[in-house]
Amino acid sequence: MAEDVILKLDGMYKSFGATKAVQNVSMELHKGQVLALIGENGSGKSTLMSLVSGSQKADTGIMTYLGEEYIPRSLIDASNRHICILIQETGTISGLSVAENIFLGKESRFGTGPIIRARKMTKAAQELLDQMGAGDRIKATTLVDDLSFEDRKLVEVCRALSNNPEVLIVDETTTALSHTGRDKIYEIIKKLKDDGKGVIFISHDLEEVQKTCDSALVMRDGLYIDTLYGEDVTPDKMRQKMIGRDLTGSYYRDEKVFATDEVVLEVKNINWANRLHNISFELHKGEILGLGGLTECGMHELCKVVFGDIRPDSGEVILTQDNCKITSTMQAIQHHMAYLPKDRDTESLFLYTSIQDNITVTSFDDIKKGIFIWPKDEKALADKAAAELAVKMQSVSQEARELSGGNKQKVVVAKWLANDSQILIMDCPTRGIDIGVKATIYQLMETLISEGKSIIMVSEEIPELLGMSDRILIMKDGVLNGQFAREDNLTESMLIEKVI
Repeated sequence: MAEDVILKLDGMYKSFGATKAVQNVSMELHKGQVLALIGENGSGKSTLMSLVSGSQKADTGIMTYLGEEYIPRSLIDASNRHICILIQETGTISGLSVAENIFLGKESRFGTGPIIRARKMTKAAQELLDQMGAGDRIKATTLVDDLSFEDRKLVEVCRALSNNPEVLIVDETTTALSHTGRDKIYEIIKKLKDDGKGVIFISHDLEEVQKTCDSALVMRDGLYIDTLYGEDVTPDKMRQKMIGRDLTGSYYRDEKVFATDEVVLEVKNINWANRLHNISFELHKGEILGLGGLTECGMHELCKVVFGDIRPDSGEVILTQDNCKITSTMQAIQHHMAYLPKDRDTESLFLYTSIQDNITVTSFDDIKKGIFIWPKDEKALADKAAAELAVKMQSVSQEARELSGGNKQKVVVAKWLANDSQILIMDCPTRGIDIGVKATIYQLMETLISEGKSIIMVSEEIPELLGMSDRILIMKDGVLNGQFAREDNLTESMLIEKVI
């Protein structure tokens, strides 16, 4: 019914240069509705929500909120009107405390005196953290710089809830969270639904969409395709609408084995900061070595140790072919190692520089002539690497920040392939990307090992570990808690037993 409509979009358009990101999209969000917004990377989902949240201005189109015309001037303006957004990448402000981040732009509600205001704001922030179940480890006075990626996301959730949202947009936020963190988001969504609020939920995890949402609006190439309701919100039907065709078979690699007995990397007795304890393993030529566990198990830190970004308290990482002990990232890069971090926006991309600069940054030695870098050669290298991975872009001169999540990940991969990397450390390589880009990444990984390259793949997804790995190492509380081979007739329950 019309009186139940919280938010209505009619004929929305948004372009960036020649790229038509959103074309004539209309939708309605009703009270008590959890509406999924799904589509491949680059389909226009996040751009559409940027219009609603005030971070971008529409070219044309009409938005109506609670029966009145709605033209948000900024994120803060939208937030003040109780339309809040949670994004995939971190949205906290460095240098500020947790409390200051939660109540950014809303300090005046706590009075004018700086001391009393700070005290009241800290108390209110801590109460929100306690409600989230995070108050025991996150203190309102702590600088956000000192928090883990997941805890920074929880601070953003608290910030959104502090505005008593009528509409909450969850833009791939759950991909950054542990299972515990995800469950908390689901609880919040259910409460908002029960209270008659509206939720727009963006996720590439279609099983998660099925579990969480009442309906699913599908976008493709900036266009509205269809809306599914109730029992039609199934992974198979959503995939078919997203891709435009039926999908059969598995995205994972086939059963062919490329791994040899040749050891290319040895990790010996690594200990670090009471977080990693006596970790040892080998990586073979042509192998995908899976590394799994819960978010806080230490596997992400172990990746940084192997790549030389964290210096261990004891132990060593050795490239066997060169008999080289890795002690720095520069040394790792010079020896053709690659690292694709979990948080690509802050750790792997220069968002405000061009795609070309991002791709060629590891390959200057290959395009230098004397002390000079030849622009023509640099552009040719970037064009070739981007084309090989089918990066959707206007040109390599476009800024990386303008790309979708999946295309950003393609740029990260292209950067390391341009450097002819022989050992790739891939930390959650398919986090926050759609099924089409996942298939591209999986196919690329299989191609790489067929060429004799070796991969350490960290994943928090058990099916991905089972589908892609030759061997799987499971970590728990900073120690190796299990090792499995591909031929061991593995099941999810066998791995989960070691994870938990």
